[in-house]
Amino acid sequence: MRIFSKNLRLQDITIMYFTALAALMVILVASYQAPNNAVEVSSLKPNPSRPLPPLPMPFRVPLDPRGELQLAWNVSYTNQEIYMELRVAELRHGVVLGMSDRGELTNADLLVLWDSGTQSYFGDAWSDSKGHVSLDSQQDYDLIEAKQKAEGYYLLFKRPFSTCDPRDYVIEEGTVHIIYGFLDKPLASLDKLNLSEIRTGVQRVLMLRPDTPPPTLPPDVQMLDVVAPNVIIPNQETTYWCYIHNLPENLAKNHIVMYESAITPGNEAIVHHIEVFECSPDVPAVPGYSGSCDDKMKPKKLNFCRHVLAAWAMGAEAFYYPPDAGLAMGGPGSSRFLRLEVHYHNPLLISGRRDSSGIRLYYTPSLRRYDAGIMELGLVYTPVMAIPPKQHTFYLSGYCTSKCTQTALPSGGIYVFASQLHTHLAGRGVRTVLVRGGKELEVVQEDQHFSTHYQVGDSRGDVLITKCTYNTEDRSKPTVGGFGIMEEMCVNYIHYYPRTQLELCKSHVDQGYLQKYFNFINRFHGNDQCVCGEVSVTEQFSQLEWDEFTGEVLDSLYNTAPISMHCNQSTARLFPVSPQSHTHTPATIDCQATN
Repeated sequence: MRIFSKNLRLQDITIMYFTALAALMVILVASYQAPNNAVEVSSLKPNPSRPLPPLPMPFRVPLDPRGELQLAWNVSYTNQEIYMELRVAELRHGVVLGMSDRGELTNADLLVLWDSGTQSYFGDAWSDSKGHVSLDSQQDYDLIEAKQKAEGYYLLFKRPFSTCDPRDYVIEEGTVHIIYGFLDKPLASLDKLNLSEIRTGVQRVLMLRPDTPPPTLPPDVQMLDVVAPNVIIPNQETTYWCYIHNLPENLAKNHIVMYESAITPGNEAIVHHIEVFECSPDVPAVPGYSGSCDDKMKPKKLNFCRHVLAAWAMGAEAFYYPPDAGLAMGGPGSSRFLRLEVHYHNPLLISGRRDSSGIRLYYTPSLRRYDAGIMELGLVYTPVMAIPPKQHTFYLSGYCTSKCTQTALPSGGIYVFASQLHTHLAGRGVRTVLVRGGKELEVVQEDQHFSTHYQVGDSRGDVLITKCTYNTEDRSKPTVGGFGIMEEMCVNYIHYYPRTQLELCKSHVDQGYLQKYFNFINRFHGNDQCVCGEVSVTEQFSQLEWDEFTGEVLDSLYNTAPISMHCNQSTARLFPVSPQSHTHTPATIDCQATN
């Protein structure tokens, strides 16, 4: 079969060749053109008609421990929009920023800045269930400005709270999980990107803040910085650093009316949370100390510094007291010794970083009507409270029992005006409810939402249940309670007045019943040699054969076994008539009522 005619001229062959070559060039050029809907960054021009964003950006948070990414933002409630500014200290080939339900890299709402090797693009994107990235057909991130400055590369953009795009995250009150990633090489096409193949991280922030001006401080307000003394942050993942701060001798009684964090610039992503405790007035002198809180050689008197004056966690803003209450500091019956505790989270094991972070207290000699107090609710920091691995949802509850509130609270009750909730990485939610007469009366606090004044304990004997929700689907080993970032907490600091001596009202499961659980599970799985009591609780949890049955029995244990109750005064002493064991049954306290 002949394909070409004998009469085909060389000129015809040449024309056909160049036509095919031109077609190939068109295809290649098209493949490197800007993707549909994406913005070519170099072509972005200032638009005089576009309204400027509300400046300055009052909220900001570092996203990664090295400080390479910082996100700042402002909220327009009128337009239901958020203006965001992303600073990239050293831009390589692009960056990813996004939001997902729990910080997952899958099924996430993303914006991506990337370069193809010749051009840079900005676009609204999303990831699927395997982390593959695709450009969104509906572009809801509006790029306003992209500019290189001395401090880094800046992207200024905005986005509505809700876009009506099913692939987009709805920005609501409460915790928002921000995910980020770095692109270290060019992308010929965005669909070549998989988030599991790049360096990523997650940060948790409160995007929507109250649209109210801060209260006016009294004219005679003074400031006091309680900060770490230029310490070198240890190159380990988790460190709790303690420091004793001395107040002036014979300090008259003042009221703390506001406090805020004072973080050393550059360490914003390493300082995880900070607390300031007042030492017991029964201890006349506390020796100076600056070192690890876990050091066995630290002065024992530090254990008597338990009265919370201030608590801050990453992402929190300044804390203001209501006009009729303040936290007492100084005067008769107080201590001049404060213990600062700083939690450093250093996952990259950065060495040589110095830090002088702490809390800035604002106080006034003009006393208000009530002394305020802070009470710690939830679970005791102990490994006896654990979450099985591979759990989509697992609940742990801490109890402040009726016998404790009846002993420690005044007959007129207390007024709670604020709450600070805290878990670590596996935490998905915190909820504290008030139970009276075996029935849930009201939600005291849920997630990070602040509520208005309400009364707890119209009659002494109320129960406060703090329930935490966890997800450990990405973990192959059990997660125990403790101070480490990979361990878990379940805490609610409630701020209230009038102040009582009740400082801590928390619980954990009875350890004797937990040992019976270990014995039963080991025998069920054919392990007749019980090591109960011979090794640590953490080790016993890790040695279990974890299957659905093991997790279900543990959940049943936590919901039905007796609990050990910690009903502590600010001196760290137990209330004299407070029981150490309290049996709870569904008929008395319905744990399911806090769902």
